[in-house]
Order: sequence, then structure tokens, then C-alpha cells
Amino acid sequence: MSSAFTGRIDNFPKEILHDEILEPQFNYEVEHLLEYYIQIEQVMLLEYVKMQCVSKDQGAEINSILTSITKDLLVASPENNMSDILFAIEKNVESSLSDSVPYWHADRSRNDVQACAQLMFARQELLQMITKLGFLIDEILNLAKQYTNTPMPGYTHFQSAQIITPGFYLSAMLDELIQIHKNWIHTYDNINKSPLAAGAMAGVELNWDRDSLARLLGFSDTNNNALRSVASRQWVLQISAELSVFSVLISRFLTDLMLWGSSEFQFIDLPGSLSGISSAMPQKKNFPILERIRGKCSHLAAFHNNFILGQKNTPYSNLVETSKESSTYFIDLSHTSQSILTLLTLVIQHLNFKEERMLSICKKDYFGGFSLANFLTIRDNIPYRKSQVIAGRYIMEAMRLNLSPQEYNAHILEQKCAEEGYSIQNPAEILSLSFDVENNLNLKTSYGSTNPSMVKTRIDHQLEEMTQCKNSLESRVANLSNSQMEREEQLARFL
Repeated sequence: MSSAFTGRIDNFPKEILHDEILEPQFNYEVEHLLEYYIQIEQVMLLEYVKMQCVSKDQGAEINSILTSITKDLLVASPENNMSDILFAIEKNVESSLSDSVPYWHADRSRNDVQACAQLMFARQELLQMITKLGFLIDEILNLAKQYTNTPMPGYTHFQSAQIITPGFYLSAMLDELIQIHKNWIHTYDNINKSPLAAGAMAGVELNWDRDSLARLLGFSDTNNNALRSVASRQWVLQISAELSVFSVLISRFLTDLMLWGSSEFQFIDLPGSLSGISSAMPQKKNFPILERIRGKCSHLAAFHNNFILGQKNTPYSNLVETSKESSTYFIDLSHTSQSILTLLTLVIQHLNFKEERMLSICKKDYFGGFSLANFLTIRDNIPYRKSQVIAGRYIMEAMRLNLSPQEYNAHILEQKCAEEGYSIQNPAEILSLSFDVENNLNLKTSYGSTNPSMVKTRIDHQLEEMTQCKNSLESRVANLSNSQMEREEQLARFL
């Protein structure tokens, strides 16, 4: 009877149940949740002392035992703790006490404690991801600043479209990633609400100070409903949804990098230390790291779907299926996400754009067609749709004659205009301005365009945004640190 945790069932868990479910769960929680369980035990112990349910001396003894519990000390045992980590902690404390403390663990449930520990672990993982995302953004900012004036072919529908720069492209990625950084911080704030002292599902009966419990554990608020506190695992879905969105963007970015690194494009290069070879084709230099990162992105969307299906159609209450089984792969979600961030940061740190190669493509293809049509309308008052027709026919004829964009022919342009009933002034100047590579960048004047001055302005603004994002992150990390200091101060004062 001394080992019993319940009077409802007579037997201990069967060996196969222990081996297949209970022990793996126990080991996972010992590895990842133990420190949070101990912190929860400590703040609830403080409440017992404040409510005068436990004496100061008793509280001090219990806290001393709690702080001595290590991963090696806890072992899953069907007989001794029903292979449950909270029972193991309870048994360890009770067996070490000099005398019984009847009120300790009164008016308590595992349900809200487990929900709280899981959430504390998840928010810590999210903070690590936000931090690593910040590192990635910093490296992309550094790379973008180097290439604001470097002409680069831009493509739509996999066809030559307009001249851009690597800095312009990377600035677009930065806009997306900075917004994601903000979204992740918002997600952190949204989930950072304490479920503690909700009990099993309907609340508790002693006068617990839920606000104090939340503050001492670093939460910004408490959940307002006891049922929600134990039933909801929205935080899993919110985090995985954000990471799924992130994975889509990164996969598209990597697809571009893989194309640019191909033997046909040759726009980028990576050092040998980040490259691979073929065992059969000695001419090849492969970039398998890009393939690996893009492949990992697919896992994030898969994990999100897994979490959705794990919770879908379950009752809205505390349920092992929802609280534990459905989030089995959360640790894999976190590890995979952090791996993507770490590897992509490494790639960006060593990425090199081949400026001469990109310039040669910019000079070869007719990227200035858009500008040519604009000039015909703006300078010679030709209706815009007619200007598009004339520009297209000029390019077709020049290509038929194997003329490069720089080998412009004013006579052909005059002829194509005349065929549509128009005469133009200074056709040679129009063609020169339209198909000059550097001028093609400078012709774009709108905010957010590929004009180097606009790109530099945007990057400067993005640097300011990231400073604000980092300050937001630091304030949340500081809040956790402050809560730890206050918790330790109260433990020293009350116990």
C-alpha cells in the first residue's frame, strides 16, 4: 500500500504499456521538462507557505529536496511511480522528508502542471528560434548591402523580365523575414499565459494567487478559464503554423539559390567546404546543402499537419491524446526549424554573387523592353498599348538579325513606328537609354523599386526595424530573467 498512488485500480501498468508508452514519455519529460516541473513545484510550494498550509521549515525542507533532484535520480518504474514523472518527483520528495507534510500537493492536479511545463518548454524553444532568425536576418542584411548596385537578371515565368540587383532581391526576402520575426514575437506573447492553478479542469478550492504564480514563472498573464487551461494546445498549432509559413518562403528562396547555382545560370558560388562532388562526373561542383535545407522545409509543413490531425475531432477537455500524443513531434519541429536557420545562416555568410556573369546575361537579353515602351509613350505621345506592340516588334526584328541589345538599330525602330503610323524623335537615344544596363536600374524611381538608392534606403529602414525587433526580443528574455530572480528572492525570503 505504501507505493499506491490511487485507490481506483489495483494493478501497476503492464510491462508492454510501460515499454511502449510510459517510459518513453517519462524519459522525454525528464530530458526536456524536468527543470520546468521543478520551477512549478517551487512556486506552488511558495503559495502553500503563503496560505499557511505548509510551515516555513517544511517548505524549506521540501525546496531543498526539489533542488537536489537531477535527471539521473528519476527512473520510470511501474511499481514505484507508475512511470509518471510527477509521481516520481512526489515520491522522491515524500521519501526524503523528515516528517509527513499533509498539505503538500493538496488541491492539485497533474493536468494544469503538465500543461504549464509543456508551455514553458515551448516558449523557450520559440525564443531560441526567434534568436536564430535574427542572426539569419543580420547576415542577409550584410549581404544585401554589398550588392545594391550589381546588375542581375530578373525573371518572371522563368523568362527574362527586368534587371534587378541581388540587394533588391534580398531586400524583398528581408521584408518577409522581418515580418515573420515580428509574427513569432506576437505568437510568443499570445501563448505566454499561465494555465497553472486551473486544476484538473474546473478550477481549484484553495485561495491560490494565480497572478503571482504566473509572474514568478515568467508568464505575462493567466488563462481566464480553467477548462481552456488544460484542454487547449493551441500554442502547438500557432507555433507550427508560423513555422509552416516560414518554410514556404525559405523553400522558394532556396529554389532560386539552387537555380542560380546551376551550371546554366552560374550566378552564385559557395566555397568548397560547403560544396559536394560527384563520384562519377569530375566536372561537377554540387551544392547539396541547399537541397538539404529545402528538404527540411517540407518537414515543417508536415509537422503542422500532424499536429492538426492529432487534435482534430478530440473532445475539448484534458486528454492524453491531445496533451501528449498529438504533440509528440514538437521537439522535432523545433530541432528541424533551428537546423534550417543555422544552415541557411551559414550559406548566406559564404555566398558569393558572380558579378561579371550576371552582367553578361543582362547585356545579352532584351531586359529594357518595358522602358522602351514607356519612352515611346512619354517622349513621343504614342498610346501605350501601341508602344508595347512597337517595342515587341523591334525586339523580334533585332533578335532575327542576331543583334544584341547594345547593338541597337535606330532605323528598325523608326520603321516599326512608321508601320503603326507614328514618327519619333531621337530613336538612337531612346534605344540607348532603354537597353543600357546601369541606366535600366536607375530609371526605376518608385519607392521599393530596384533603383540602388531606393534599395539602400529600404535596407537602412530594415536595419532600424531589426533594432526594434531585437529590443522586443530582449525585453521578453529579460522578463524571464527577472521572474527567475524574483522567484529565487521569494524562495529565500519565505522558506
